[in-house]
Amino acid sequence: MTIRAAIRDEVASIRPFDELEETHRADSLAWIDSGAPLCRIGKPATPPKHLVSYFAVVDGDHILLVDHKSASLWLPSGGHVEPGEHPRETVVRELFEELGLVADHDIAEPLMITCTTTVGLTAGHVDVSLWYVVTADRNQEIQPERQEFAGVKWFRLSEVPLHRSDPHMERFLAKLAVANRGENRRTS
Repeated sequence: MTIRAAIRDEVASIRPFDELEETHRADSLAWIDSGAPLCRIGKPATPPKHLVSYFAVVDGDHILLVDHKSASLWLPSGGHVEPGEHPRETVVRELFEELGLVADHDIAEPLMITCTTTVGLTAGHVDVSLWYVVTADRNQEIQPERQEFAGVKWFRLSEVPLHRSDPHMERFLAKLAVANRGENRRTS
């Protein structure tokens, strides 16, 4: 299977939470099927639409967010998918590079997909973001990437600064809550 086909399967595996996510998923599948380049090859925005792996590090009712210097927002960690790299490999790589963490579980399929025109200190471009969930103990030591982040903080899910976060964060937290309720029913 080609990496493009694997990425397409990853996007197709996402069950949309709402109409907006259905639109983003359909747009992303059409973009992948078009043969357009999927990965950023030049900073900050070449090509102007490219694939990103976000990963929400969670521990129970807490989420770890980074105060991203360039975006001036509290965001989940993540990074651009490199050419030839599967988005789950991006999660593993960036988890270590950005936070000094190693996942103690396999990275599961993404929970959510979004298409966002970025804002911040660099020119806007479209990030097609796959949102993964990584569980971790919030008491373990984190070694954040200091050049990229002004800070790193665990927030209660109910206290995430939505006014200064990704525009899709509230929807992600709602979808995460639904997924967690479903997971709790299966394990009870």
